[in-house]
Amino acid sequence: MKKILAIAAAAALTAGVSAFAANPFSDVSTDDWAYQAVSDLSDQGVVEGYPDGTFKGERNITRYELAQIIARLMAKEDQLNAEQRATLDKLAGEYADELANLGVRVSNLEKKVGNIYWSGDARMQYQHNLDGAKDHTDTWNGRMRINTKAQVNDQVTVNGRFVNEMDFKDSDSSDTTMDRIYSQWTPNDKTTVNIGRFGVALDQTGTFWDEDGIFDGVNAAWDNGKIGVEAGYGRFKSGYKYKTFTVDDEDAAKLGIKSGDYGVAWKDQASTEAWYAKLTGHIADRADVSAFYMEPTHNFNSEAYDAYKGAKWYTGDKNAKVWGIGTNVDLGGNFTLDGDYVKTQWSASVDNVKVDDPALWTAGLTYGAVDTDKPGTWQLGVHYVKADAGAMLLGNSALDLTDQLDYGWDNMADVHFWVARAGVALQKNVELDAYYNFAAKASGSTEDPDDTWGIELNYAF
Repeated sequence: MKKILAIAAAAALTAGVSAFAANPFSDVSTDDWAYQAVSDLSDQGVVEGYPDGTFKGERNITRYELAQIIARLMAKEDQLNAEQRATLDKLAGEYADELANLGVRVSNLEKKVGNIYWSGDARMQYQHNLDGAKDHTDTWNGRMRINTKAQVNDQVTVNGRFVNEMDFKDSDSSDTTMDRIYSQWTPNDKTTVNIGRFGVALDQTGTFWDEDGIFDGVNAAWDNGKIGVEAGYGRFKSGYKYKTFTVDDEDAAKLGIKSGDYGVAWKDQASTEAWYAKLTGHIADRADVSAFYMEPTHNFNSEAYDAYKGAKWYTGDKNAKVWGIGTNVDLGGNFTLDGDYVKTQWSASVDNVKVDDPALWTAGLTYGAVDTDKPGTWQLGVHYVKADAGAMLLGNSALDLTDQLDYGWDNMADVHFWVARAGVALQKNVELDAYYNFAAKASGSTEDPDDTWGIELNYAF
C-alpha cells in the first residue's frame, strides 16, 4: 500500500478530532488530494517525515511503519467515537505482533471483534470435601467462563458471562449457562450504573458475600479515589437458605404425619427483594475501610413445620437485616491485613437451638501477591473464621469455606476454623492455588467437622 493511501485511511479515524494545520513537508503541496490528512496527522504527532523534511507519500509503507501510526492513534483512543474505536481495534489486532515489538501493550487486542470484547478464565480443581462431620467426598471438576462486553456507545456497554462446569469424576455431560447479563452506563470516570444480573461485593474478604454471587437488580456507584459510595435494589438470589429435617416411620406414626423430609424455607425466597448501601474510604493508598447495610423489603417469616420435635422457625414481625464493617490494609514489607465483622439481625428457635442476631467475623494476614503477568510471584496467607449459628442466613461465599460454613448452617451450630492459602504464578496468566481448612470446632453436642483441602490451576485469557 502506498504511504499516502494509508495516511488518508488513518485520517478518517480522527475525523472530528483534527484541526487545520500548516504544511509540514516540502513534497506535499496544498494542491495534493491528501494534503489536509497529512497535515492534520502530522500536527497531532501521528505521522512523521524524514530528516530532509519530505514525506515520500508514493513510497510503499511497511507493516512496522503502519504499526507506529496505529500505536500513536491508540494513545488518542479516548478521543474517538465507538465506530472509530472499532476500526482501530481491528487494525490493532491485525498488527499486534508489530505493536508488541514497539512495546505497546496488546495482550487484549486479539480478543476484540468490531465493538465486542472477549475474555475469560478456566479452572481445573480437585477438592477433598466434607460429607457430614468426618466423612469425605473427593471431587474433580473443571470450569470455563467466557466474558463478553459489547460497546453500545461511548458511555454504555452490555456485558455477559457464559459458564460451563464439568464434573470429571461423576458425570459425562455438562451444561452451559449464562450467569451474567447487564448493561453498564459510565457517564464519567467516577460513576457507574448497572442494571440486570451482575455481581456485587459487600464485605472486604468475601467471606459473607462476594461478587460471584447472583444479584438481580440495579445499582449505582461513585468513587473519586478517596471515598466511594454504592447503593442498589434487587434480589440477592444466591443468599437464601433452606433447612430440612427427616421424620422416620416410627416418629411419623406417633405424630400422625407422613414420614420423609420436612423443611423450612423463607416465603417467596425467589422473589424477595432487598436494598443495600455501601461506603468505602481509601486511606493514603494503603488501606480501604468499608461499611455496608442490607435489608430485605419483605418479612422473613418462615414456612413453619412444628409437628416434629417442636421445631419452629420465626423472625417475629421484623425483616432480617445485615450490616458489616471491614478493612484491607497494606502493612508494608509485602504484608497485607484484612478482616470483616458481619451482624445478621434475626432470631429463630430450631430443635431447641436458639439464634439471636448471629455474627460472623474473620481476620487474616497475607504475605506477597500473585501477579500473573510476572511468573514466579507468589503469596501465602492464613485467616481465622468464626460464624455463629444462623450467621449465613443471607450469606453467600464462593470462597473455599463452604464446607465448614455450610456444616454450621445445616446443624445450627457455631463453627470456627483456620484457613491457609497459597498461590504462585507458574507462567503468564497461569496460577496454581491451594487451600487447607483445619482445626474446626462446632458448638454444643455437634461433632467437630474434619479438615478439608483443595488444589486448582487457574488460567486467564
